[in-house]
Amino acid sequence: MKILVANLGSTSFKYRLFDMTDERQLARGGTERIGSAQSRSYADVGGKRSESIAPVADHAVAVRRCMDQLTDRERGCLAEAAEVAAIGFKAVHGGRYSGAVRVTPDVLAAMDEMSQVAPAHNPPYTAAMRLLSEKLPEIPLVAAFETAFHRSIPDRNRYYGVPLDWAESCQVARWGFHGASHRYIAERTAHLLERGDLRVISCHLGGSSSLCAIRAGHSVATSMGMSPQTGIPHNNRVGDFDPFALPVILAKTGRSLDEVLDLLASRSGLAGLSGTSGDLRDIETAIEGGSRPAKIALDVFVGAVRHYLGAYLVELGGADAIVFTGGIGENSATVRGAVCEGLATLGIEIDPRANADARGEGPIHASASRTQIWVVPTNEEIVVARQVKELLQG
Repeated sequence: MKILVANLGSTSFKYRLFDMTDERQLARGGTERIGSAQSRSYADVGGKRSESIAPVADHAVAVRRCMDQLTDRERGCLAEAAEVAAIGFKAVHGGRYSGAVRVTPDVLAAMDEMSQVAPAHNPPYTAAMRLLSEKLPEIPLVAAFETAFHRSIPDRNRYYGVPLDWAESCQVARWGFHGASHRYIAERTAHLLERGDLRVISCHLGGSSSLCAIRAGHSVATSMGMSPQTGIPHNNRVGDFDPFALPVILAKTGRSLDEVLDLLASRSGLAGLSGTSGDLRDIETAIEGGSRPAKIALDVFVGAVRHYLGAYLVELGGADAIVFTGGIGENSATVRGAVCEGLATLGIEIDPRANADARGEGPIHASASRTQIWVVPTNEEIVVARQVKELLQG
């Protein structure tokens, strides 16, 4: 059984093709900077690598290019597209739908209903799904919604302090996201530590960031709420924000509500604070050059991570393991060190040398630390592939 997994960002498309008889990866690739004249498309199919720079107008074009790469007579690994048993999407917000479900007109309608909540994510996914439904009707499409892993969160951590009926009528609740990543970290950490009853704090830090408190493999709290704009400041999305600031901003700036919401969803977070692209590498370079806004951005980001880390230590009654993953979590020794700084009295002590030298998967805690600290590269795509396989074999 071959399953193609599609992972769409606001300006990116990544894919992996798996043979699920042994979970072997047959191909991977994608497109970066979609919508730019300098879009970069790349592929690694059967060990044959290719790369090109050419305009890719939208996600639909990127998906079509992916299928062309996989079925190319010289470089591809498929004789025809029909060899793919299903295409699984790491979908973000389905509102009234969660878990892994076949894509139907009603599922697409439910995703459209939540596009205001996930404006950078849902529209690209629904556009790609509709295109593939038309172009490849013989291949089942499956949406694996990120909210599914967080269905185990108890009521005390799910509901906002608003009229309770809004949760039903308007879907106003803490849904949580990055479900595939946090699920992978839960499963991988249980394997590494050879225990199924672990208290784990999963720190998915990257262009989009969230923390998740995990008990015995189940999510019990997460930093993102109703939308992917909440929680920790992201590279260009605001994070936690007081809604009563909105009338003040509208009055002072003369902007419309839609304009302000767009700024909060696309030009805030680390980018808004630092005045850079929002990429941590650019921020660290700016700090080296003496930029105060960049230093503020980094400090706010680390402070937000520590805020949720502290809350989840209380929620879990301590932690057996803290795991860093995602682009920043896996690659920034600076952020990992700052997050864990001064926590030795709580039994959390990082090894500076191990932290600085960390490459790939491995522990970075000091020998005296009661809590293990790990770096674990995430693999959201294999989690989605497993969900799709389970649904197909249902």
